[in-house]
Amino acid sequence: MYLWIKALHIISFVSWMAVLFYLPRLFVYHVEQKDKKEFVDVVKIMERRLYYGIGMPAFTLTLFSGLGLIAMNPSIFQSGMWIHIKLTAVILMIAYYFHNGYVRKKLERDECDKSGKFFRMYNEIPTVLLIIIVIMAIVRPF
Repeated sequence: MYLWIKALHIISFVSWMAVLFYLPRLFVYHVEQKDKKEFVDVVKIMERRLYYGIGMPAFTLTLFSGLGLIAMNPSIFQSGMWIHIKLTAVILMIAYYFHNGYVRKKLERDECDKSGKFFRMYNEIPTVLLIIIVIMAIVRPF
């Protein structure tokens, strides 16, 4: 059963990461085209559907399958510092995801004053966290 849960965890994590890569890109289009109401109206729908329709289920499955893996193998916390670093990066990724939700709502209400340049940089955060998570999970350097 452990390997099935691990497979579900990886699949849902990949889906969640797709959202974390694409949603901030939509934010770039949203703020850079804010004068084009019809375009922005479509982007708002895409942002909402991506966050709730794909992101929330993928996040939920990632979280619960990860917790299931830990519950099935609690001794993993004694296998080195790598798991602590990985989980710290995961917590930061969760905070980033919910911050995306906060930003999405501000954009939906036309209350966001951030630039496209800001969101291009903001979009790099999940890349850095992904690198840390994968290296810790696969290489386990510490």
